[in-house]
Amino acid sequence: MDLRELEIFLTVAELKHFGRASQACNLSPSALTRTIQRMEEELEQPLFLRDNRTVTLSPAGERLKAYARLCLNEWQGLRSSMKNEQTVAGSLSIYASITAVYSLLPQLLESYREKYPEVQLELRTGAAEQAVAQVQSGEIDLAVAAFPDGPRSNIQFLPIVTIPLIFIAPRQSGAVELPVKGERLDLSRAPLVLPQTGLSRRRLDQWLKEHRITPNITSEVSGNEAIIAMVRLGCGIGIVPQLVLERSPFRDEVVVVENAPDLKPYEVGLCTSKRNLQRPSVKAFWQLAEQEQKTVNRDGGDEREKRKGSRS
Repeated sequence: MDLRELEIFLTVAELKHFGRASQACNLSPSALTRTIQRMEEELEQPLFLRDNRTVTLSPAGERLKAYARLCLNEWQGLRSSMKNEQTVAGSLSIYASITAVYSLLPQLLESYREKYPEVQLELRTGAAEQAVAQVQSGEIDLAVAAFPDGPRSNIQFLPIVTIPLIFIAPRQSGAVELPVKGERLDLSRAPLVLPQTGLSRRRLDQWLKEHRITPNITSEVSGNEAIIAMVRLGCGIGIVPQLVLERSPFRDEVVVVENAPDLKPYEVGLCTSKRNLQRPSVKAFWQLAEQEQKTVNRDGGDEREKRKGSRS
């Protein structure tokens, strides 16, 4: 029993008329009848109950009808997906911080490269706070970015991981004073190394404003990696996403300030424009990331989430 026979059977089952079905299938009435008879012989069951006026499905015919629809739908879906894979070509530019390249993209890039070898990949690295702007300006197709708090206009976001914001200080004892008010770090007196722009700076500025604190800023830098380097040198207390610290070569030379204020964590993932998402190469990468996230969620979270849970 092949797909063509299943198509013929479904046509008869839907039209309930052998004459009209033979015309729809472009077969002679005798050829269509022989096809149905072969199927009945193979199944050793009658598929139709016929009299001079009506054609109805037998119980076996009802079961075959459901099976035939399932088989044909699966076949059409397979053909469609294979056709789409073959047509994905061209180029794909991705912007990400060094940390994202090392920690969030490797498996996704490897899977994409294996599945769509005809696509020319271009990977650009830079400061994380510039990621969304790179997409908005049209300079890049996709970016790994922290999701902004404000309106997202025509930008599409796909969450990948939630990352806490943490305060860090030099490990060397006495390198930086950690003033305390009550049981918490006193940010009105602590020397701070802060990012010039970006989401973490905006969230800290908002917290300081709400608590009516004028900060003691000793240095402003571009990029989370640079903040860790400056803190290591004893320039002050910094604020960085936890994942950046975990991937930093200086992670053992700084410590997390445990009694610091709690700031809203980062939601990090892919971003692109609605227009870019219509391109096959971009859409294919996006869908691959969605599949990966479904796998992670089904398995109960990735290792980053497990580590975060063990520390809480």
